[in-house]
Amino acid sequence: MSAVEINKDTYLKWFESMLLMRKFEEKTGQLYGQQKIRGFCHLYIGQEAVVAGAISAMQKGDSMLTSYRDHAHGLALGMSANSIMAEMYGKVTGCSKGKGGSMHIFSKEHNFYGGHGIVGGQMPLGAGIAFAEKYKGTNNVNICYMGDGAVRQGALNESFNMAMLWKLPVVFVCENNGYAMGTSVERTTNMMDIYKIGLGFDMPCAPVDGMDPVAVHNAMDEAIQRARAGEGPTFLEMRTYRYRGHSMSDPAKYRTKEELEEYKAKDPIEQVREVILKEKYADEAWITEIEEKVKSIVDESVKFAEESPWPQPEELFDDIYVDTNYPFQEV
Repeated sequence: MSAVEINKDTYLKWFESMLLMRKFEEKTGQLYGQQKIRGFCHLYIGQEAVVAGAISAMQKGDSMLTSYRDHAHGLALGMSANSIMAEMYGKVTGCSKGKGGSMHIFSKEHNFYGGHGIVGGQMPLGAGIAFAEKYKGTNNVNICYMGDGAVRQGALNESFNMAMLWKLPVVFVCENNGYAMGTSVERTTNMMDIYKIGLGFDMPCAPVDGMDPVAVHNAMDEAIQRARAGEGPTFLEMRTYRYRGHSMSDPAKYRTKEELEEYKAKDPIEQVREVILKEKYADEAWITEIEEKVKSIVDESVKFAEESPWPQPEELFDDIYVDTNYPFQEV
């Protein structure tokens, strides 16, 4: 029995949320090309269902963390587009005060613990956050995302082992978009079914259609319920696809146009749009209204970032130590 049922409101929220992710990322790509945004930048275009379907299965108090492809996760959790765009601009009004940039989106208020630049570095943190929740006796669950390349890191084995040993309330999610940077999964492993890694730890695990928010929601709902019941972690392999390269500097010449078009034909936003219209959850006028609303939010985020101030040099040593009088802070 599902703890969080899918209904009309779910579909309407999915559409608006995924469209915001998509349009925000498309604008981010444009701004990067104009050198308004610099450094590393990884877009989420095509993978929106993996986050949208998870959010609809989560409850207040649950937390999330992921890798450096992190803008959409923050938006889906309710972070403002203004704070994320300003962060990518490096402005002081950004969610990490302009000190983290694209790869380090963070919000304590929204239980979003990053954005992590080290490949696989978030996996032990996911187990650690879950341990803290169990230690404190809460009913909260952590959702820990990673890429298909990150599962090759040794930290996965330590994290999975401890999570199962202590039955920690964490859901490990591999966003398998087919390529670790520019290297296809089939070139990095003899076992193409990544989810089977969980079997080595006797961890419940399963493959999921990551292009379908319904499939994602149902799989996440089951895993989250298991975690809340004290039965420990789950490992889910979300089979999804990114329409753009690994990062903005990646021309993605290692894949065919036919492969890209095959996945675009299963676009999650279009799937949800079709259901909304078919089931008469809303009409074309509503669709247009949401499209205009999302465009306005994205445009406002750019304006906000452009007009926001840069961090001052004296702020360089802020937010390093909890104790502001720590003796090694002064230079």
